Amino acid sequence: MAVDAMFPVLRFSDYFTRPSVEELVEREAADPGYCSRVPDFVVGRARYGQVKFSGSTDVRGLDLNEIIKFGRHSVVVYRDEAGKPAVGHGLNKAAEVTLKLDLGTLPKPGLLVELLRCRAKKQGARFLSFNPVSGNWKFEVDHFSRFGLVDEEEDDVAMDEPVVRPPIAEARDPPSNGHELELSHSLPAHLGLDPAKMQEMRMALFPNDDEDEDMEDGFPSDRRHLSRERMSVDSPNTSGKGQRMRSLSPLHGSSQKFGRRSGVLARKEPHALLEYNVNSTEVGPSSHGILMSGKNKGFPVRMAKVEGFKLPAEQATPVAGKVYSNCVVDAALFMGRSFRVGWGPNGILLHSGSPVNTPGTGLSSVIHIEKVAGDKVVRDEQNKVKEELAELCFSDPMDLHKRLDREILETESDSFKLKLQKVVASRLVLPDICRSYIDIIERQLEISDLSMSSRVLLMHQVTVWELIRVLFSEREAGNQLEFCGDEDQEGMILDKKEGSVNIDPDALPLVRRADFSNWLQDSVCHRVQGEVGSLSDARYLEHIVLHLTGRQLDTATEIAASKGDVRLAVLLSQAGGSMLNRSDVAQQLDLWKINGLDFDYIEEDRLKIYELLAGNIQSALLDSPIDWKRYLGLIMWYQLSPDTSLDIIIRCYHQLLGEGKVPNPVPVYIDEGPLEDALQWSPGDRFDISFYLMLLHANQDEKFGLLKTMFSAFSSSYDPMDYHMIWHQRSILEAIGAFSTNDLHVLDLSFVHQLLCLGKCHWAIYVILHMPHLDDAPYIHEKLIREILSQYCEIWSKDGAQRQYIAELGIPAEWIHEALALYHEYYGDRQGALGNYIQCGNWKKAHTIFMTSVAHSLFLSCK
Repeated sequence: MAVDAMFPVLRFSDYFTRPSVEELVEREAADPGYCSRVPDFVVGRARYGQVKFSGSTDVRGLDLNEIIKFGRHSVVVYRDEAGKPAVGHGLNKAAEVTLKLDLGTLPKPGLLVELLRCRAKKQGARFLSFNPVSGNWKFEVDHFSRFGLVDEEEDDVAMDEPVVRPPIAEARDPPSNGHELELSHSLPAHLGLDPAKMQEMRMALFPNDDEDEDMEDGFPSDRRHLSRERMSVDSPNTSGKGQRMRSLSPLHGSSQKFGRRSGVLARKEPHALLEYNVNSTEVGPSSHGILMSGKNKGFPVRMAKVEGFKLPAEQATPVAGKVYSNCVVDAALFMGRSFRVGWGPNGILLHSGSPVNTPGTGLSSVIHIEKVAGDKVVRDEQNKVKEELAELCFSDPMDLHKRLDREILETESDSFKLKLQKVVASRLVLPDICRSYIDIIERQLEISDLSMSSRVLLMHQVTVWELIRVLFSEREAGNQLEFCGDEDQEGMILDKKEGSVNIDPDALPLVRRADFSNWLQDSVCHRVQGEVGSLSDARYLEHIVLHLTGRQLDTATEIAASKGDVRLAVLLSQAGGSMLNRSDVAQQLDLWKINGLDFDYIEEDRLKIYELLAGNIQSALLDSPIDWKRYLGLIMWYQLSPDTSLDIIIRCYHQLLGEGKVPNPVPVYIDEGPLEDALQWSPGDRFDISFYLMLLHANQDEKFGLLKTMFSAFSSSYDPMDYHMIWHQRSILEAIGAFSTNDLHVLDLSFVHQLLCLGKCHWAIYVILHMPHLDDAPYIHEKLIREILSQYCEIWSKDGAQRQYIAELGIPAEWIHEALALYHEYYGDRQGALGNYIQCGNWKKAHTIFMTSVAHSLFLSCK
């Protein structure tokens, strides 16, 4: 049997076996044939459960991650029935199963035991025990298919679907489907008419009247003289047109609701059009609906599965054709001003969800209400928000950023002044800044229950900050050098405490090249060790090839010497050295080919080593897949001259990339994973941020045109909403003068949105103050800050630390009091609104509230 088929394969880090794979290797070496008769073999997944197979089990060559799948409260062995062995063979045998149940989502222990007994009996298993403290449920099976609390026809993800909450208040009869919220009025297609033609007819007949004949801009025609602050709709008792108008108008329930005839304020406390929980951290569809009136609260809304009315794909519509073929359906196209598509507070998105002319879909009048997850980065493996992770991801890096030196630019907006900020830093202190950010990330790695994909991204962030230090830092003249590492390595690093060698300015490019070489070695070390660990010791030449791809020359030389291959060890000790040695090896290979040497008598891996030592990278790795960082290192270490500058090395790789001769520098989450959902990627779509940093360094004398792509979320994370570390990297690089641009507002505003979704309003305002000033948009900072103060007043006004910090940023007190006045007035606190209107100098509003709500009480009390 081949060595590869001797042991089981286990790829996922959260899965385990007893004995472990390492122990199986040791026992097989001590007792040949042990893997064919492992007693009481156990396979499990942390926090999910385990399976103990009774008797002796043949585990040779089993791909355990393909055979055994643990889900929430379930386990599947041999999902593919066609490939399942007979009962008693392989892993389709008697076993004891232990599943760890999440007691928070299940009935009380008394009822749960009976449920587990019934479920075990129904599935042909024998109930053994249930521990109400640990949540461990044990049962025995005679053979395998699928067992647990998940029915056979359900997918694993069914256990994670959000539970629809009950209505939060008395509601009217819900829609017929019980889940979807459909627009109330009939559309032309429901009557068998052509919506496009009906729309054209209506626009021709009523060019200035999109709604009823008594409606204009959402107001009844007999009250058009009222100001826009007094939004008038029919009273609840009105019938006919007024009733239909009330169901269409999104303004029903506004804070300024007046009766049609009397004009008297109907109530003090308004009902919001969209119910939401300000402090909600749920991911997924919102559990609240759109309130078409004050009594309509609590529709249980989730992602709609039933589409609205449909039109054939070939049907001509106002948005059909080449120009608008990819537009998203705008419900206002057919319904005038009765519906809007866009963002709501706290990351809530309302949309119709059906792209035009997409195969298999049609136009839809169903409104989808979703909660966009802006807080994935602070969630653990169980999808729960961890406060300590939120502090380390957001507050600690922002505190570090706040301590850096900065320039202040005062701008005037009417009679108010804002202090815009810009961080400035020297390249001499860049290593200390990068080290500080790395310390914060390393503290995040110490947090338990992080998913493997999150750990991969955090480790990648560490390497990115190290690369920024290597590529863009500078050294003071007169620093000392100290050799570090192995004698065969290029690496020399600065050490101010030891040594006495001053740096020659001409040698600085070589020092940077050596630092970059060391960074590459450290970045690929784990990949090399992982691949070497999966090989047999007998295949020592393949071991040497893998060690050479990571430039682990000492290890490769020791392996060759230990096997008695002394001549190869001598060649390896000179690898990557002078070009003369490479030329000699290349000439020897050419002579063998010219003289017709039969290469079948030389091991294939030995020829790969010779080709690599000769600098023929493509010949050496013709059939061996390798990641882009190691390929870049091979070009640097074995193909180009040792004195080649770093800029030329990077440009050479970029040129070969354009010719399709080298691997694409794919983002780390695609290159290394693991990810729950596979992401689509095509060559040239986007690169890893590390490669963009290299290109930025290589093109430092020219204008760099890839900044927007470089600082997009997908260049470093699979989460399109996560900008928390990219913003800091951009800020530091711009502070040291690596580039300068005023065209990255998408990055700034995306990070602001992420901070607002997490309730960190003070840091969102801090980010806005760091946005560059634009002459063509001089009031953008004021508009954004005042909008945040108004929309998120409930959050920052109740947090004393946030409120104090906003004041310390120099935000005008008038803006703060204006937001507070609107907030108090919305909730009917007239006295609070009066005080804040006085503080912000809005005398007109203050006078109105005083005369309508305060003066009469003072008069009656004779004050």
